[in-house]
Amino acid sequence: MLELALTHRSFAYESGGIPTNERLEFLGDSVLGLVVTEELYKYFPELDESRLSPLRSGVVNMRALATIARELTLGEYLRIGKGEEATGGRDKNSILADSLEALVGAIYLDHGFTKTAEIILQWFRPMIAAAKEQGLGLDGKTALQELAAANGLSAPEYEISESGPDHDKSFTAVAILSGERFEVGSGKSKREAEQAAARLAYDALDARTS
Repeated sequence: MLELALTHRSFAYESGGIPTNERLEFLGDSVLGLVVTEELYKYFPELDESRLSPLRSGVVNMRALATIARELTLGEYLRIGKGEEATGGRDKNSILADSLEALVGAIYLDHGFTKTAEIILQWFRPMIAAAKEQGLGLDGKTALQELAAANGLSAPEYEISESGPDHDKSFTAVAILSGERFEVGSGKSKREAEQAAARLAYDALDARTS
């Protein structure tokens, strides 16, 4: 199970199509999300969903996962292909983050939810404790505005569309930063759609600048 969790698709391809860690990564992502979400829910009882959601995105993201993977020296044990090895794959944020999620999936299958949650919280509790002070609990639009400013981008603008009858309207929004359009967010109100679009843009920009 551990060997599978450490097998990147580049190694699998060069080895004739053996199984990769991607299924474990898929499982581990869900387990990790649930554990951290529950901890945030208990740790910050005063925060509503609009602040908990960006807070979670600030705690569980590629950069945070890669940081923990480096603390575990996970990169040393990865099975990666020669091409990835040559381009520094063992220290790439994306590969480290995905491999950590795969490791979580393997631990979950081997030891169950309770033990896995204990391990995850050992890794993430310091980040959770520091998250609010770092401003990660801000609503999505404010968090995106601050991240954009930190990266020298223009203030976010939002393009809103609506559909449906008056009694049951749906709204979509797109965040635009320095001319770049990000993923579409949706909601039952303009504010909800804008917040969803802001969170999507925040996640994409944060991953890019990590």
